[in-house]
Amino acid sequence: MYSLISKLPPRQLLLRHAPTLIGALAIAEMFFKWKSFLLEAGGFLLTWYLLDAAVSLVERVFGRRAGADRPGD
Repeated sequence: MYSLISKLPPRQLLLRHAPTLIGALAIAEMFFKWKSFLLEAGGFLLTWYLLDAAVSLVERVFGRRAGADRPGD
């Protein structure tokens, strides 16, 4: 966590990682009622990881296509 916060610029943290963090918190709050802090915290972290991985995949797929569509770049 420290590495993520210290190595990334604040703009990237806010625009790229904050939405997945908030989404994971919302999902965990609405759906994870396991009566165990450890399980719910683990579920939240796994959800955050999966959401962030999905956003990264979408960025790579659409970033490549957008780059390939521009001639001369």
